[in-house]
Amino acid sequence: MSGQSASTGAPSEGAERAETADGTGLRRSLGFRDLVVYGLLFIAPMAPVGVFGTLDAKSHGAVALVYLIATVAMAFTAFSYAQMVRVVPQAGSVFAYARAGLGKGPGFIAGWMAMLDYLLIPAVAYLFSGIAMNALVPSVSRWVWTAIAVLITTALNLWGVRAAARVGFAVLAMEVVVLIVFIVAAVVVLVQDGARREWLSPLTGDGSQGAFALSAVVGAVSIAVLSYLGFDAIASFAEEVTGGSAKVARAVLFCLALAGVLFVAQTYLVALLEPLSSAELAAEPGKQGTAFYDSVDSAAGAWLHDLVAVSKAIGAAFAALAGQAAAGRLLFAMARDRRLPKVLSRTDSGTPRVALLCAAVVTLVAAVWAARRDDGMDHLVSVVDIGALTAFLLLHASVVG
Repeated sequence: MSGQSASTGAPSEGAERAETADGTGLRRSLGFRDLVVYGLLFIAPMAPVGVFGTLDAKSHGAVALVYLIATVAMAFTAFSYAQMVRVVPQAGSVFAYARAGLGKGPGFIAGWMAMLDYLLIPAVAYLFSGIAMNALVPSVSRWVWTAIAVLITTALNLWGVRAAARVGFAVLAMEVVVLIVFIVAAVVVLVQDGARREWLSPLTGDGSQGAFALSAVVGAVSIAVLSYLGFDAIASFAEEVTGGSAKVARAVLFCLALAGVLFVAQTYLVALLEPLSSAELAAEPGKQGTAFYDSVDSAAGAWLHDLVAVSKAIGAAFAALAGQAAAGRLLFAMARDRRLPKVLSRTDSGTPRVALLCAAVVTLVAAVWAARRDDGMDHLVSVVDIGALTAFLLLHASVVG
């Protein structure tokens, strides 16, 4: 990769730090590979696992087509980020872009909307991790697992962006290996036993709810785009990358394209293995949340089910690590611009530790609160949706501005 040498070796002396005299600068130490790691960690290579059943039911079985359309739709947002990061190569992402393209007022609103996104997406991810670990070890409450995940990943972020990127790379490699194992196992089962649905049904629908309906697919796309939330966090590291902002733009586009390929491939295979029709899933909402796991379990065995579950538990915690890092950079940028208390703009050896700790506390409170409530997940997701979609709208307006 073009930035691999920068990511694996020591950064050049002139580019190592962009720290000002008042200690409000960030260390330039990230390469292209590091940016991709953060982006894919935040998205999570197996993000469709939790929503597969819902999307399959809503799209009448055309779940792979849903992700194909969602990837194209999100490409416009990725292109807008790529354009703006070249013009405004600063930490703060959409806050900095809206401020430059639309003015201070819209920039302030964009910053707060993005803050809802970056502070609460990690809380959702931590909650996913806590739920998964509680399923594996029921004797420990899910809020305890959630808190443990927050503490471990916060310690890594405070250690420094490069250290977190190295550990994140190892976790991402584990997730990719599990995904490859799943794909190979699914292909073997399909070759030996055949598909349970028509081979083109993940793209055309399974027919159990009538003829193909474009409106049903479009309705499912609105949910599928949530799987992509996080790739934009790469833009928050614009002041910590070696080699210029063009590298950040390439990483944003690369992460989205790779995530799209992975999402389409895995949902296509799972749809072929799904023992229930989309009509049956629609009639039994309680089975939608575990539809992915149930398909894997019935087709390949419990061993693959457990492997995917463990991977999701660890992967969700490290998705939150990337989100927490992005949230810290957003708080840092807004404080540097005097939109938040100045203490949040302080850095220690190029790391905004005060901002990271503040983000960690807010995320910890939100995640533990949600983990102790049956409807906690729904509340968090609804707020995240508002923040993300508003921030994306202001991003596109910033490009025009």
